[in-house]
Amino acid sequence: MRGAALLATLIALPITLLVAVLAFNKLSPDAPVAAPTPSATAARVQSTAPVEMAAPALAARPATVCRALLSQLPASIRDLAQRPVTAGPEQNAAYGDPALTVACGGTEPAFPSTDEVWTVNRVCWHLAEQADEAVLSTVDRETLITVRIPRSYEQPLQWLPTISSTIVASVPSGGAIPSGCQR
Repeated sequence: MRGAALLATLIALPITLLVAVLAFNKLSPDAPVAAPTPSATAARVQSTAPVEMAAPALAARPATVCRALLSQLPASIRDLAQRPVTAGPEQNAAYGDPALTVACGGTEPAFPSTDEVWTVNRVCWHLAEQADEAVLSTVDRETLITVRIPRSYEQPLQWLPTISSTIVASVPSGGAIPSGCQR
């Protein structure tokens, strides 16, 4: 019997020591974690300087419509905070750096009837690609709304839903609506 107890002790002691070492290693703190790095969702650093924008004189009705629109625009569009503008804060807005701009009023753009138009949240838009920006103009509203989106913001139509929802709530439909606009 004494031999069996000695054998059991010789087997149990190393196993107990092994379990203790493994448990100690599990309970010890991990290696220090590296400092977090900016990700695609990290806030952007942007200028708060006023954005240079023109403010053409508007007739009474478009001026009223523009004031209604601008009073309803959000403080930010996606992760772009609103910035001040140099002229016409009652008809212009700017967001982010580089600035995405929203201009209310002005002359309707001319474009071929065969051009594509895009409906985003019940607002019909014409897209004109330029070298450094995409220019989107409403084509189904009483008063023209123009949004300029810098090339650095990819997929320009993806920036419109918030703006379109505000337009639907504050700018009446009007004028000849292109056949490509679906309601």
